[in-house]
Amino acid sequence: MEYGLSTYLYVNERLTSYTLDKILGAGFQYIELFAARQHLDYTDRNQVRDVAQWFRDHQVKLHSVHAPLYADAKWGQLGGLAVSVAYLERRLRIDSMDEIKRALDLADHLPFRYLIVHMGLPDEEYDLNKFDAVMTSLEHLKVFAKDRGVQLLLENIPNELGTPERLVEFLQYTRLNVKICFDTGHAHMTHGLHPAFETLRPHIASTHVHDNRGEKDDHLMPFDGDIDWTEAVRDLRRGEGQFPAIFEVRDGGHETASLSRLAEVMERMESIPEED
Repeated sequence: MEYGLSTYLYVNERLTSYTLDKILGAGFQYIELFAARQHLDYTDRNQVRDVAQWFRDHQVKLHSVHAPLYADAKWGQLGGLAVSVAYLERRLRIDSMDEIKRALDLADHLPFRYLIVHMGLPDEEYDLNKFDAVMTSLEHLKVFAKDRGVQLLLENIPNELGTPERLVEFLQYTRLNVKICFDTGHAHMTHGLHPAFETLRPHIASTHVHDNRGEKDDHLMPFDGDIDWTEAVRDLRRGEGQFPAIFEVRDGGHETASLSRLAEVMERMESIPEED
């Protein structure tokens, strides 16, 4: 498999060339930037310029950017809007789209392939009207993204809108021709990783790979939770050449989240035998 890393690992610190040097030095072929203002402030011209210059200097192509979840620099604690394309209130939906468009403006300085978007907020309840709200949002954002050479991907998340079955229903309902970022941890929390993968496999263009124990979205290192990684790796290999495995793990301290540990994880994944 081909592997990549989301800078979510460093989301609580400002993204610098030093961080990117470490990621590249660890041998990752794909990088995803996490658009959170405390980490990558996509409205800060100086930071955007510095990050874009690093990618040019190292001749590295940016794989993807995760759309912002909040419109402030402290995960909503400063009163910033929780970003959602599913708001029924038009004003909130427009504010969210504007925030996502600010992140998409990164592509004017730093080209990237995919923007990862959540369908609603955590624990969002299902409502067909929210499908219409998301469709309206994505139709608008798709035009803005296409002008910048970016494709939108919807991520399966643990709420009633973003389950694998709902995502497929949404794609059939809207015919928007949007693809999926398959999240292993979120799948494990809902209907199980393997069934979720089977449901979404024809639509997957990228991934988020992490572990948990089925209850909390812990973003653990693979093999630290209770996902069956033998089955998971075999599933992911079936998409080999179509999408990479992008680690989206949380910083749990030196012993639990580090580039050296990820190297061990990749070695362990590679050692999993093919199916009989």
